[in-house]
Amino acid sequence: MAVMLPTLRQLQYLKLLAEHGSFSRAAEAAHVSQPALSAGVQELERILGAPVVERARGNVIMTAVGAEAVRRAEDVLARTEDLVEAGGQNAGRPLSGRFRLGVIPTVAPFLLPAKLPQVKAAYPNLKLFIREDLTPRLIAGLKAGQLDAAVIALPYDAPGIAHARIGDDEILAAAPRDHPLAAPGPIRPGSLKAEDLILLEDGHCLRDQALAALEIEAPRGDDVFAATSLHTLVQMVGSGLGVSFLPRMAVQAGLADNPSVAVRAFETPAGDAPPRREIVVAWRAGSSRAAEAKLLAEALKLD
Repeated sequence: MAVMLPTLRQLQYLKLLAEHGSFSRAAEAAHVSQPALSAGVQELERILGAPVVERARGNVIMTAVGAEAVRRAEDVLARTEDLVEAGGQNAGRPLSGRFRLGVIPTVAPFLLPAKLPQVKAAYPNLKLFIREDLTPRLIAGLKAGQLDAAVIALPYDAPGIAHARIGDDEILAAAPRDHPLAAPGPIRPGSLKAEDLILLEDGHCLRDQALAALEIEAPRGDDVFAATSLHTLVQMVGSGLGVSFLPRMAVQAGLADNPSVAVRAFETPAGDAPPRREIVVAWRAGSSRAAEAKLLAEALKLD
């Protein structure tokens, strides 16, 4: 006897229901009536032999079976979308048609304006859709098939994700002009203390990568300043609130062009590389757009 299997439509309904938290909003996102979506979910529950949601007032909560089904449904739907993309990529022309690219906030404003004109010139049929977000959410988007590729910074532990190198981005120090660390010359190891630091808020990978590269523990306490963006961070440094880290690409783009801010490199032993992060284009392992993601990494190469 053949086993009943869920349809892709039913899996899509479940995924939208988990994302939107209500039948009405999920139905709107699926462009179907609420009764149609509800019937599809009920049929899925019959096939699985267990409820996938708990129905409460105005919203829904995924059951344990439902949460596991969503996780597997995302993978199935992503691979199905890969199949469609692979079969209809404008007669096999690379980097043509829709391409959804995620970019982390500490890269997007500095890399994209410099490189996208060249990318568009090289691939005129490319329709690039950009999403700026923090690394964990971009990785989740790759795995769920919501993004085709993402520009992120390494090191970052992301199983199931492959990548191609764009280049290295040196980590520099930014200090108020009247701070001892603003003196001419590179900053010596050990002279930067945790209590001097102001940082990006938790969740930005640059924060953790800089601290790890320089072997400094993050400042702790209720009175620790945290910025939501590099632009805010530079303003805080210029106001004398402390010392911080900036990526070289941001400095080269003019972010630290502030008379109240001094930018300094870190002194490194002869033969050692300076503290840095590696910028890459990442994609879900097994994606049909892997070759295109590699082409994009080449087009975005740092000078």
